Formats: sequence, structure tokens, C-alpha cells
Amino acid sequence: MQIKIAANRKRKNTMQQLIEAAWENRELLKDTTTQNAIREVIELLDKGKLRVAELIKEEGNTDGMWQVNEWVKKAVILYFPIQKMETLESGIFEYHDKMKLKTGYEALGVRVVPNAVARYGAYLAKGVIMMPSYVNIGAYVDSGTMVDTWATVGSCAQIGKDVHLSGGVGIGGVLEPVQAAPVIIEDGCFIGSRCIVVEGVRVMKEAVLGANVVLTKSTKIIDVTGNAPKEYKGIVPARSVVIPGAYTKKFPAGDYQVPCALIIGERKESTDLKTSLNNALREYDVAV
Repeated sequence: MQIKIAANRKRKNTMQQLIEAAWENRELLKDTTTQNAIREVIELLDKGKLRVAELIKEEGNTDGMWQVNEWVKKAVILYFPIQKMETLESGIFEYHDKMKLKTGYEALGVRVVPNAVARYGAYLAKGVIMMPSYVNIGAYVDSGTMVDTWATVGSCAQIGKDVHLSGGVGIGGVLEPVQAAPVIIEDGCFIGSRCIVVEGVRVMKEAVLGANVVLTKSTKIIDVTGNAPKEYKGIVPARSVVIPGAYTKKFPAGDYQVPCALIIGERKESTDLKTSLNNALREYDVAV
């Protein structure tokens, strides 16, 4: 077992070195060894054996920190120029693209409703349900998650276990700059209809976003549950219940309302997450 782990680590180091070299010198993309390394990374992403970002547990930090594997993102970016355009057909539909579509859903234990599409290089764990929706290359969607109708999961986004992405949700993708963190939706979150989450925002475990919440890296996320407001940016605390809001901002032309997000309560800790979710939606009258 230890020999196998050591061999895998050595192979990963070799792939990383080849990809880092090609990133600095694109002429190396003509080399078969480099191309094979890039394609191997994409295959490992597709199988969930490699991730663009991973949660690192730290002593004294129970929430952990998400680490971006920049070299893996570089491999995804370098995959595009080594792929050739080709015509793909699915029944009466025709496509012209460089990327293969994901296949083998029955063996993966994934339910895919027509016209759902996932690109090769996106990982879908067992128990994932895709209504007519889209998951892009480099994304990771964990077990039990529902990607509802017309929801999109962008490149390299990380979606946890038992998440519900409601109809029309837009989870942003990110490839460049390579050091930029992807959007993180952690386990047990409920993302309401037409929400937009972009620019590497982290929505922590079991949080609830009501319909039409828009979160960017600069969006003010204001906790209004206490005697004084508490402001966050780029992160939604665990089990928060969030709705769209606005605050007044002064401009040269006058005072205007600017969108924000309001934390209006907290989803209770419960072994029955469905009951906890339903109670939170009712208690805070959250539209989803």
C-alpha cells in the first residue's frame, strides 16, 4: 500500500513538473509527453481522484482552509490548445467543440435528465441528479447533490455533498488567474432559485440562500441578527439563512440603493437536515 502511495505521489510530481514547464513555455505543448500528462490530469479530475481545490484541516481551525492546486488549473487551461475541434452528434443535435462530453452515467450511479450536459473532466459523484443543467470541466459535484433545471456549475467550482442548486442557479467558474479560488458550496447547502455565486465566494456548511441572492467577492454580507450589524465579504458562515437586501451608498450624483445580502437567522443544528431546512424556510419566511 505504501509503495503504491509513493508511486502515485511520484507520478503526480512528474505531471506537475511537466505542466509547470509547459505553462512557462507553450512550445512544450507540441511534446507528446507533455500532452499525455495534461490528459492524465483531466482524466483524474473526471474520476474525482484529483481536485482543483481541496479542504485542508488545520489545528485550531475547525472550518479548515481551502487550498487551490494552481498546477491543476493550469492543466485545464492547457488542455484547450492541445484539443482539436470536432463535430459531435447526439440524436438530432449537432455540436462543434474541442471538449468531449461526460459518459458512463449508469456505471457512475448518476441520474442525468435530458438535456443535461456535463463536460469530460467534471466529476459527478454517485447519487448526483442533473436536471436539464450544465456542469463545466474541472468542477467537482459530490454525492447526493441536485443540480436543478437550468442551473449551471462553472469551471472548477466545488460543490459539496447533499447540496441543492435550485432552478436557474448560476455558480461561477474560474480558470484565470490561476491563483484565484473557485466558488465553494459546502455540504448540505440550499441555494435558492436564480441565485448567483461567483468570484470564489465560499458558502459554508448547511447555509441557505433565499431566491435571487447575488454574491460576488465584493458583495457585503451583513448579519442583522444581533444588536449591531456584522459584515462579511466572500464568505457565508455555516448554517446562515440569507436573503437579498440593499444598503444606501453615497455617489456624486446622490444616494442610491446598492445590493447586498442579509443574514437574517441561523439554520438549527439537526441530525435531520431536511427538517432543519424546512423549519428554517418557514421560520424566516424565505422564498426559494
